[in-house]
Amino acid sequence: MIVQKYGGSSLSTIDKMRKIASRIIQSFEEKGPLIVVLSAMGNATNDLLHLASNASKNPSKRELDMLLATGEQVSTSLLSMMLNDANKKAVALNGFQAGIKTEGKFTKNKIKDIDINRINHYLNNDTIVIITGFQGVNQTGDITTLGRGGSDTTAVALSAKYLCDCEIYTDVDGIYTMDPRFQKNAKKLSIISYEEMSELAYLGANIMEPRAVEIAQKYNVNVYVGSAHEKKGGTWIKENPKMIEQKHITGLSVKDDIVMISLHKMANGQKNIATLFNALAEHEINVDMISQTPLENNLLSLAFTAPIEDLIAIKSILKPFRENHTIASIDIDTTLSKVSLVGIGMRSYSGIASRIFELLNIHAIDYKLTTTSDISISYTIPTNQTRLATQILAEAFNLGVES
Repeated sequence: MIVQKYGGSSLSTIDKMRKIASRIIQSFEEKGPLIVVLSAMGNATNDLLHLASNASKNPSKRELDMLLATGEQVSTSLLSMMLNDANKKAVALNGFQAGIKTEGKFTKNKIKDIDINRINHYLNNDTIVIITGFQGVNQTGDITTLGRGGSDTTAVALSAKYLCDCEIYTDVDGIYTMDPRFQKNAKKLSIISYEEMSELAYLGANIMEPRAVEIAQKYNVNVYVGSAHEKKGGTWIKENPKMIEQKHITGLSVKDDIVMISLHKMANGQKNIATLFNALAEHEINVDMISQTPLENNLLSLAFTAPIEDLIAIKSILKPFRENHTIASIDIDTTLSKVSLVGIGMRSYSGIASRIFELLNIHAIDYKLTTTSDISISYTIPTNQTRLATQILAEAFNLGVES
């Protein structure tokens, strides 16, 4: 039994999809029962979002989910047709048909449970089951989506249900110390721990969706990440005690598309911070880095970062907040990126932060905010300096292959 997931780039054309169909047939013949989870074809989700923005200035989140869910239905039905033409029994199921139960707010739902009875019916009849990623149905019967990267979450959740491995096939052939599309000398990892992968995912690495890694760790699902186009060795995400403390730093991630909000000289700070962050939480805005500076006369300055896709919602919160509270000024900065270093070895090795500060100073790289966990350290820096920053940090911590 195995679950495979294929990303949108590997399904962007009919020809590419036929190659994926051949690969699935081979897997089915070699490994037996198979569930396949698909993303939408190519840029289909972005195209649907563009249609929605043309149709409405402020589209309903419920109707947006109704629209976005169609993308995966196209890819799953087409692939099922191809497999049946090749004399392999296959069936396409949307989230509702596959029993994927969700809860939460529209466009950002979470998987609550999966009723696998219908899936089992087809598996027991030697049928390849192809399931739409990224979507499910909530307790009121509405179609919902799981947010960007939700197909990863669906695939890993299904693997957890069946206690089997999960294979994620994408446009890169594994997980690297850095994004190989921007750093050509990045090293490919043969294995990475759940904890390190989860941290890298949250900090901006786009290989895996963070919730998917969390589910994998919770249910001990071994996840393989490899190329959908080439049969090269990929990377396993799993526990491996031998890895711990072998390296101080395992990987580096860069997260663009962030916004930093700075509130200067805010009165009655502690109480008002609670009010502000409660409002952000109600809108399910994922606040990331936070810094506050106490000032005289019961004033403080506050800065935080969030995804730039939430900027409209943030502005809608800040407008009434400023009207009802004493604040000298509010700045919005969209010219920043977050650069992060991750490694389990950081727990037992001191001096990494001081070395990074020294390197940034030597190369005149400005930074606004800094946050740490026990296995990571992150800096917000100007986007136009991220390439220089990643180069010097990769060299300092041996994250690249020797040229």
